[in-house]
Amino acid sequence: MSNECDHNCEGCSATCDEREDKITFEKPHELTRVKKVIGIVSGKGGVGKSLVTSLLAIALQKKGKKCAILDADITGPSIPKIFGIKGMADNDGVNIFPRESMLGVKVISTNLLLENTTDPVIWRGPLIAGMVKQFWTDVIWGDIDYMFVDMPPGTGDVPLTVFQSIKIDGIIVVTSPQELVSMIVEKAVKMAKMMKIPVLGVVENMSYIKCENCGEEISVFGKSKVNEVATDFELMVLGRMPIEHKVAEACDAGNLETLEVNYLDEAIRVILALK
Repeated sequence: MSNECDHNCEGCSATCDEREDKITFEKPHELTRVKKVIGIVSGKGGVGKSLVTSLLAIALQKKGKKCAILDADITGPSIPKIFGIKGMADNDGVNIFPRESMLGVKVISTNLLLENTTDPVIWRGPLIAGMVKQFWTDVIWGDIDYMFVDMPPGTGDVPLTVFQSIKIDGIIVVTSPQELVSMIVEKAVKMAKMMKIPVLGVVENMSYIKCENCGEEISVFGKSKVNEVATDFELMVLGRMPIEHKVAEACDAGNLETLEVNYLDEAIRVILALK
């Protein structure tokens, strides 16, 4: 219990043993069985959460695991584009069925519920949070070994809804090399600790560009600070991802699954080791 606790549990995000309204996680659809759920988070946008989410799901799918992605970034969904998934998700009038990628990664996203994918989702927080919850409770996912939740940036309604609705087995924090990276990581780590969710480690995206001629690593956004930040917050560094035009082109073309990259081998190892 916090030293500043006023014993008023309503609206409090803490999960202390003494609270009167302990979190009761939502149950998925009766035809859904998910073994592990991993949240991909960041304190700010534009750092590459969707890319990291996709690469992790692809890598584990290629290892024979059954993977799924719940795209919780309701107002800025990008997962279907990365996988080249077009059209709408199927439904039977009550339940929703995820779409599948070329390799069989199951995906649900706001863009799969819109007739026109460029239509904006202009909703207030409670509606957005409710949609994310429905992605968990009303979608028939089937048997899934690893579900990755691509979070929107920040610590607002949607991340809080996810953490209070779905039992998360661990989160991975995605950062970039800029000076404000420490603040980004601290926000995400503090929220995870408040919700008693394990932080598996940190991935730094856009770490460098490798010269095609000499192989030199050029730090476009400044010297990497991920090791310092990881030490400060007692986190594992799970990967440093470069800026590569082939990755950007693959995302734009919707064929990221065709690439073979090994940036996240340590993250994969940690995820597979989860009990």
